[in-house]
Amino acid sequence: MITFDEAYEIVMRSVFTTGTETIHFTHALHRILAQRVESDMDMPPFNKATVDGFACRREDLGSELEILETIAAGRAPERVVTVKKCSRIMTGAALPQGADMVFMVEDSELIDGEHVRFTGSGSKDNISYKGEDILLGDTVLASGMIIKPQDIAVLAAVGCTNVEVGKKPVVAVISSGDEIVEPEVKPGISSIRNSNAYQLMAQIERAGASGRYMGIARDNKVQTNEIIKKAISESDVVLITGGVSMGDFDFIPSVIEELGVKILFSRINIQPGKPTTFGIHPKALVFGLPGNPVSSFIQFELLVRPLLCKMMGHDFKPLTWKLPFGESYSRRSSDRLGLLPVRLSDEGEVLVVEYHGSAHISALSDAVGIISFAVGNRTIEKGEIVSVRQI
Repeated sequence: MITFDEAYEIVMRSVFTTGTETIHFTHALHRILAQRVESDMDMPPFNKATVDGFACRREDLGSELEILETIAAGRAPERVVTVKKCSRIMTGAALPQGADMVFMVEDSELIDGEHVRFTGSGSKDNISYKGEDILLGDTVLASGMIIKPQDIAVLAAVGCTNVEVGKKPVVAVISSGDEIVEPEVKPGISSIRNSNAYQLMAQIERAGASGRYMGIARDNKVQTNEIIKKAISESDVVLITGGVSMGDFDFIPSVIEELGVKILFSRINIQPGKPTTFGIHPKALVFGLPGNPVSSFIQFELLVRPLLCKMMGHDFKPLTWKLPFGESYSRRSSDRLGLLPVRLSDEGEVLVVEYHGSAHISALSDAVGIISFAVGNRTIEKGEIVSVRQI
């Protein structure tokens, strides 16, 4: 049995990249950027008004001003602003030559159709200057980042309509066990619905990879061999849930070894998730995840998600918060790294969700994150600052 840190290092050292592809930027949401994106122009591309008002020379604010023209957004100015002159201007319109400020409509008084007076007590420039946001050639998006909705706007603004992104790894998901039935089937005695596979498929999608559900491998070594062999041949990563403990029918490790998988570890000193197996094959990376749904969920987040992101060129760093613990809590044993699902109170304190163990999948629906207990640490006191990892 190895520590979690050792397991993490082994998994991340085993990463291979899936390459890149070029897609239209409108399809790039949540993909991992594989290029540096530079601006093809200054932004703004010209000096522009940030309010509706009148463009003039600041030194003429105390005078009655003649209105030369009206400048709408998208229309080029035709007149030069000179002494005691101004141009009516709309938000976003180009500033006319000669003007060095814009005063707002709210600070103006029309004298007649052709003249206006400034009535304010002071005024900002109300100008957005050429290049003040971005200069031609500036890097606007860095390689390796996950593309967010606001980044789609940036891609559009700089004309990057075709963008290079990391290819999605193909991840096969297999559930194992005679007791497993699909969700549309009502379980009989000693049966349980297959929640793990669909949970993992959703986690794979959230991680930006491409999931492929392969079905249920029954407690039959020949059938299990066939389904895992097919998954390895068609995928970059294979996730198998169940069949990795110490029972008579838990033969997943021996099957994957027969298929040419070199097992690098089969036990982690962690709770939940101790019976987690990981191995490498010339074609794919293979995980044997615990059958209990909380265990499989957490081990995916801790080990599989960072791996998938790395395959696509992204260094995954989970969001964490440092917050006070809202109660005192003790666990029964401290011989393993312990992970516990938690929620946040209205006051911003960390509280333990009702949690009956690694089979209690509904506990995760109430959780916003997990906290960890170091080996040898049994208790967290009320008010103690803890690190919450978002899930």
